[in-house]
Parts: sequence; structure tokens; C-alpha cells
Amino acid sequence: MNTTPFPALSAETLLAVNTVGQWLAQNDFSGEQSYSSDCVVLAGNAVIPTIDAACRIAKAQGVPLLISGGIGHSTPFLYAVIARHPRYHTIRTTGRAEAAILADIANQFWHIPAEKIWLEDRSTNCGENARFSCALIRQAKENINTAIVVQDPTMQRRTIAAFRRVTNDDTDAPRWLSFPGFVPVLRHLNGGTRFANVEEGIWTVERYLSLIAGELPRLRDDETGYGPRG
Repeated sequence: MNTTPFPALSAETLLAVNTVGQWLAQNDFSGEQSYSSDCVVLAGNAVIPTIDAACRIAKAQGVPLLISGGIGHSTPFLYAVIARHPRYHTIRTTGRAEAAILADIANQFWHIPAEKIWLEDRSTNCGENARFSCALIRQAKENINTAIVVQDPTMQRRTIAAFRRVTNDDTDAPRWLSFPGFVPVLRHLNGGTRFANVEEGIWTVERYLSLIAGELPRLRDDETGYGPRG
């Protein structure tokens, strides 16, 4: 748990941060949410509420859970959050792909059958998450008409855009729905800035601010972004 509060932000900055954060955490479900799908795609990340949400939906619906993630520059954050978790800390992490670790969570703690867990353990970035996952779905013998894509809320908008772009010309591709697991909200609490809705298994406020600030340039369609002109 984050016990030391981050310094209080100004009201204007807090509003701006929450506006950007909620926009990045693209959520295609609102109101009385219905998570009906033929598959849940969990892109590797280190945000426990998001990981748990993907497992919860896949378990409840009895649909395949496709987990995508190799070993990338952010993988050590997953190792660290697993080591601190009161239940998941028993899972071996060092040197393992993100997909393998998350598969252990899904199987051992959420009791999702191994045959319902599809692994893609080569991808090291968002674009590869999309390309390799889509290739795996094409190879599957099941009809996947609708798939829910679940990712770290700070990367959710970029990730769902990548999936939709990869299959833009594929008439047989699933309908992709975006769900971040939860939408982060910062508030002034106890003399500092804290997350209002959850604190366990997520970023520090400092890292969250760094992530959302770094995400915006990546979404631009220019020479420094990830768009067609990037």
C-alpha cells in the first residue's frame, strides 16, 4: 500500500490529470455493464486490479483468456508488484514472461482451466501485443466474434487502437471492446494526493503521473508519435 502521500496538487492540475487519466482509460462499457464476449484478451501489465478484472470476466463467462506479454522494459514492475502481493507472492517471477506469470494467477487463484488460457509470450510492446494476439485468435478453432481487451488503464486507449488497426482490413476479425478494469481517480486526501478508488497493487502517484504524461506524445500522429506518420 502507498503509505506516504504524494504532495497535494493544485485544483487545476488535479482536474487536468483526472481528465487525461480517464480519457486514456478507455471504457466501452457504461451504466449497467454487460461484459458478454467470446474471449478476453489481457495484455501484460503490472496493475493488479486490471489483471483481476480480466480473470474475473473470463471466469464468469467461461470464455478463453488470451494473455499477451513477453519480457519487456516494464516487466520488472510486474515482478515487484507480484512479490508484494499478499496472495500472489508465491508465484515465481524472475526470468519469466509476463504471460506465464499472469497465467499462473489465472489458473492457480482464479481457477480458470489451463485449456481456457491461451498464451502469447513473445510480444514486448503494445503493437506486438495486438499483432501476435490477433494471429493466435486466427489460429483458434473457436468462433471469436467479440473480444474484450484489458490493459493497464494508462495504456488502454493506445492498446485498443492497436488491435483495431491491426485488423482494420480483416472482415473476420472480432469486434474489439475496451475495458481497463478500473478508471483511476486522484483526490486530495489526508493532506496529499491519493487514488480515491483503489491503492493496492497499482502505481505510486508519482509513477502514474509520469506514465500519463508520457502517453500523450505516443498517441500523436507525427514524427515522435506512434501514428502512421510516426
